Amino acid sequence: MTDMISFPDVVNWAVPFFIAAVLAELLWIVIRGRGGRYETRDALTSLMLGAGNVAEGILLGFIAYGFFMVLWEITPLDLGTSLWVIALCFVLDDLRYYWVHRFGHRIRWVWASHVNHHSSQHYNLTTALRQTWTGTFTFMMIVRAPLILLGFHPAMVLFVGGLNLIYQFWIHTEAIGRMPRWFEAVMNTPSHHRVHHGRNPRYLDCNYAGVFIVWDKLFGTFVPELDEEKVDYGLVHNLGTFNPIRVAFHEWVGIFRDATQPGLTWRERLNYCVMPPGWSHDNSRGTSETIKARYVDAHPELAGTPGLPPRPALGPD
Repeated sequence: MTDMISFPDVVNWAVPFFIAAVLAELLWIVIRGRGGRYETRDALTSLMLGAGNVAEGILLGFIAYGFFMVLWEITPLDLGTSLWVIALCFVLDDLRYYWVHRFGHRIRWVWASHVNHHSSQHYNLTTALRQTWTGTFTFMMIVRAPLILLGFHPAMVLFVGGLNLIYQFWIHTEAIGRMPRWFEAVMNTPSHHRVHHGRNPRYLDCNYAGVFIVWDKLFGTFVPELDEEKVDYGLVHNLGTFNPIRVAFHEWVGIFRDATQPGLTWRERLNYCVMPPGWSHDNSRGTSETIKARYVDAHPELAGTPGLPPRPALGPD
């Protein structure tokens, strides 16, 4: 099998582009007076979270890579490194990203790592840098296992994952409206991803795509950006802080507090970890489904419109 394979660290290569793009977006907003908004403390928080993510990769990246190499040693398959294999790996890894991202919104343990990316109430290119410090502890590396067992070398899998991350950088902006219709139909775009960052009831838990929006259309999670409803960015319950430590760890603390409440059954304690964000044993909170149902209950004329359930009655949590 091919063990001595190396691919460039494309994310590090892209850092100058990231910096130049942020400066260009900021200049555009200042000159044009539209296309988004920057807040210094918010942008600095995003930059610090991005730096922390890099540090986590340096300190703990060996765990995922070691796991991948163990899988590589036991698989009898080796697809090589031809261009078509790299292209196929890129597409399949994007499908992997879709499901990891979807799990990140539907499993609280994974959401605890991903929530910081949604914590900004602004939407600009620095938001793309607001990355997790705790991704290793979600164990979502397991979702990449099938790719390696199918014969894609771990170095290639990480390489295409880097390309995926670079692609997603530019879609975190309000400076770009809608792309040509054919592009919007296939690819993830600023318009599609703005929706994903919305806290509006209709925009909750949708558009999980990394590169290809076709996954959302295939699996029924696509919601278009509506001209009549501007995206309201942030969390259902915003944090009200720019402290990167709190942003990075607040949901882990919340899980611990919820799961250690006195008087709970072991199933209820487990559910506080694995059920969707907003689940509670006494129904005192609301998951995204509950929030959507309550919104439609208050606005029955919107039932069945994109992102909202078809009936006005409040369903079970």
